[in-house]
Amino acid sequence: MSTIPSRLPDVGTSIFSVMSKMALEHGAINLSQGFPDFAIDETIVHLVHRYMLEGHNQYAPMPGAPALRQIIARVIRETYGHTVDAETEITVTPGATEAIFAAIAAFVGPGDEVILFDPAYDSYDPAIRLNGGVPVHLPLQYPTFAIDWDMVRARITPRTRMIMINTPHNPCGVTLGESDLRTLEVLAEQHNLLVLSDEVYERLIFDGQQHHSVLRYPMLAARSLAVFSFGKTFHATGWKVGYIVAPAALMQEVRKAHQFIVFSVNTPVQLALAEYMQVPDRYLSLAAFYQQKRDFFLEHLRGSSFEPVACKGSYFQLLSYKNISRQADTAMAEELTKKFKVAAIPVSVFYQDRTDNHLLRFCFAKKEETLAKACEILRKI
Repeated sequence: MSTIPSRLPDVGTSIFSVMSKMALEHGAINLSQGFPDFAIDETIVHLVHRYMLEGHNQYAPMPGAPALRQIIARVIRETYGHTVDAETEITVTPGATEAIFAAIAAFVGPGDEVILFDPAYDSYDPAIRLNGGVPVHLPLQYPTFAIDWDMVRARITPRTRMIMINTPHNPCGVTLGESDLRTLEVLAEQHNLLVLSDEVYERLIFDGQQHHSVLRYPMLAARSLAVFSFGKTFHATGWKVGYIVAPAALMQEVRKAHQFIVFSVNTPVQLALAEYMQVPDRYLSLAAFYQQKRDFFLEHLRGSSFEPVACKGSYFQLLSYKNISRQADTAMAEELTKKFKVAAIPVSVFYQDRTDNHLLRFCFAKKEETLAKACEILRKI
């Protein structure tokens, strides 16, 4: 067979899979891949089982189970003061990754430019390129990881189709504020841009701060596609259930792509989530829950040579190792895993140009005993 050209010749196995595999092989504590190591609420497990036993095991409607879309609409209205039509403006997806891909597939074509900010989650760039688009990578300002809006203005061209944002941010743990969203709102209006907003950590925001969703700003919401994740909200990343919210005209196009990528999401889990969300405290209590874990992790790092970068949301903590070593972050992550038995993610892999600020990303969505063991090791390095 003749050589088949790759559409993603520079893409290999995800760094998350690589580091998790390395952690397993070397018996390391895995703080690399972003998944909890504690049990989810048994209530929702029993709900899924009940719906299976009741026979809800066939295809759900393509946009999602009506009951789930209705409760999502209610929660959005109560949280962000934004009214959405459950029938035409919400689509349930198999995780946020498919929602992002479907949104890009719906609107980005050959030669269209999409602005995104590095360090960026690793699915963004390939999704743009697979659909013929041109990723325009702009760096967040180190060490605050703020957006330089003057740089954004300078990089908008007649070919710019979309801007992607992520708040709370993975891997940095920073959040966008009202001034960021107001600036984005003006730019999107001036240049007729779409905004794709990855908000999967919306409930994981700390220190009494408010999550500034694109849905809070009417003019911005009118041209935005906002993506959320039940996996992050309810500690069940393996269920791969998320959703996307957008005005009906935009959602109509997203659904055209979505129906031919996956068609629909598994039925019993959707129905279980719809019932589970009837109790607001199940999602309203998450900020305090994860802030306690962040604080526990940082408290047990006291005395360490690692320096933490401020984490305002998500379940990731960046640590600088500049006081320990000047080696590349990829080499440091490998040494940390193999020699010291704690796995983390090197932040340079989230940059197109592999910018290396000597930072590692640690996931603190773990049991306290897991975090305590990891910190005991880290303090000795």
